[in-house]
Amino acid sequence: MESIARISTLLENARDLTLDAASAARSSRGASRPLDRTQVKKLLDSRNEREVLDGLRRVISMMYRGQKTLLLFSSVVKNVASPNLEIKKLVYIYLIHHAEQEPDLALLSINTIQKSLSDTNPQVRALALRTMSGIRVPVISQIVSLAIRKGAGDMSPYVRRAAALAVPKCYRLDPSQLPQLLEYLSTLLGDKQYYVAGAAVTAFITICPERIDLIHKHYRNLVRMVVDMDEWSQLSTLRLMTVYARKCFPRRTKSVRGKEKAADLQDFYGERSESGSEAEQVVVLDPDLELLLNSIKPLLQSRNSGVVVAVARCYSAIGTPEYTKTAIGPLVALLRGAQDIQQVALFNIVSICLSCPAEFVKYATHFLVRATDTQQIWELKLEMLTLIFPHASTHVKSLILSELEHFSRGSDKMLVREAVRAIGRCAQRDTTTAPRCLRLLLSQITSLDGTLAAESLTVIRHLIQQDPTAHVATVMEETQPQSESDSHHTAARFDDNPFQSPPPANGPKLLEDNDHPIAKLWRYLLLLVRYDTSYDLRDRTRLYKSLLSVPQLATLMLLAPKPAPQAPSPSETRRGYTLGSAALVLAGGGGVHGLRGYEDLPGWVEEGSEPDARLREVEGAAERYGEKRVVAAAEGLDAAAGVTSMSSAGARASPSSGVGAVRGPKPANGVGEKTLDDWLAEEGSEEEEEEEEESGEEEESEEEEEEEEESEEEDEEEESEEESDEDARLMRPS
Repeated sequence: MESIARISTLLENARDLTLDAASAARSSRGASRPLDRTQVKKLLDSRNEREVLDGLRRVISMMYRGQKTLLLFSSVVKNVASPNLEIKKLVYIYLIHHAEQEPDLALLSINTIQKSLSDTNPQVRALALRTMSGIRVPVISQIVSLAIRKGAGDMSPYVRRAAALAVPKCYRLDPSQLPQLLEYLSTLLGDKQYYVAGAAVTAFITICPERIDLIHKHYRNLVRMVVDMDEWSQLSTLRLMTVYARKCFPRRTKSVRGKEKAADLQDFYGERSESGSEAEQVVVLDPDLELLLNSIKPLLQSRNSGVVVAVARCYSAIGTPEYTKTAIGPLVALLRGAQDIQQVALFNIVSICLSCPAEFVKYATHFLVRATDTQQIWELKLEMLTLIFPHASTHVKSLILSELEHFSRGSDKMLVREAVRAIGRCAQRDTTTAPRCLRLLLSQITSLDGTLAAESLTVIRHLIQQDPTAHVATVMEETQPQSESDSHHTAARFDDNPFQSPPPANGPKLLEDNDHPIAKLWRYLLLLVRYDTSYDLRDRTRLYKSLLSVPQLATLMLLAPKPAPQAPSPSETRRGYTLGSAALVLAGGGGVHGLRGYEDLPGWVEEGSEPDARLREVEGAAERYGEKRVVAAAEGLDAAAGVTSMSSAGARASPSSGVGAVRGPKPANGVGEKTLDDWLAEEGSEEEEEEEEESGEEEESEEEEEEEEESEEEDEEEESEEESDEDARLMRPS
């Protein structure tokens, strides 16, 4: 009978699967043949669940294609009471989309949705709560608030997460519900499930980011759970904790001398004098802040680039330089991703490199320009090469200059211009390489490319103005004349001045009738500009011609000392903006004067004004901070799998034995983790105890047998004695 029942069950399942496949095939074939509104309404009014589901799918498809589906509102909404979960989902989607247009009809389905809040399936309860909060009708704000209250105390974490996500929606419906919502939110922030607490943090940032007092008692719990949260909750938690740290932990520093900072074994007894060593200011971290910085370190290996940038922002904003250095490698690793991720990552990398360029030298090869890079990417890469250039080794400097020289001879005019400017910035940042950079630029003056020649001349002028005497030999060497007749002109360029030459007897000679090479070059330039098509250039030439017609005025204008031009990094305008913010990306060149919504991080709280650290103590906890560590999910899985590791409190196994410690449960005394020898010793002791118990039982049984035998012998002796006494009495004469 069981086999017949099993076969019939399999046949029914096969029939259902066949019908589902046929329905899916029919819907796929019919997708190219859209039905009219009457046919769709007929499907929605059918008593067959498959036809209703097909009709709802067609309605949702029409809705997302922009077709009018509001006329089918009553036919769709009446299926909200269907027990089929797929039908409920599609009806809820349609209801959220059209509830604002038909609020009266939407209110008719609220009672049915409220009944779903008590369904036995947690997925149905969460879906009903999400739908009720998504219906943007202000009249039902109190009903939504009560639904959130019920969801916040639900046994299923899936429903509690839906309640946390519904809090901002209810607040947008009716801001007067804020006091009740804050109570629910405070409860959800203390939830033991990380995905519920993460959603609560997102809701907290949305409706009341200034209420830091609600975070105090949940701070340590949230910090420990941030590693297990989903990526979006991690972003919200990192953003919240960065602001929290600025407002609750003052920036303390102490003076530390070099010998105190690094252990000096040669001066173990302190015999050397420390009077000559200079004191250094070192940041002192609060224990709770250090807990945050250490807890988010595993997030640098996240698959989400936004999380990696958020951790880097956290380290740069509230951490120390040592923590910031740990984020450099993961940030550079983002350059392996897509082009949009590379661009955003480079903006943040350049921002960090402005403060610590020496840490990026070992990653110099990652900033070499590729043929597939977009303009925004190779501009940032060239900037990175110029920033790390002064701190690089000789080999890396030669590599960077060769790279820039290659691209300065390319065909892309924008890339040529930026490469030449990058060469100039390298020369300004490192004066030891200035002669080589100047020699490279002088070789490009004679190029037929006007863009290359113009940019090279501009950069050469900047370099010469910074230190004229240092570059005379380089210019003389590169402009060496080809014949002896030109030697007087080359020397005259640097020895003579047409404005300071002694006047002849017949009167002063101006630039118009002077035979000096510079005067000839000036007259040739005037001839060229005279027929130029640019009216702006012609007007400017007339101005200079008028000024240079007076020798005294020309001398004052051309020979007056001028400040050396500077070529700062293009990202200097972005200095100070928060990492990961849109302002950091959009602030290029002109600042963020027209950009709205940027909020800088708050300043550090003054010492003495910070909240009491006891507020972060968990109520009812007998342990103080640091005595107990909550094991993350990954460590728990490793412990369950038996991953070996060295004991943190003195393992018994010697290092040479090659046997590590097994990560197991913490001993009752809380001293440290059990090693492999501890586990084996416990197993051995248990076996010995069992053997001792068995041997004890055997000995007890043997003793009992001996006692029984002795008692039997004593009884026999007593009987024999009594018999002998009786015989003696009978034999005695009367």
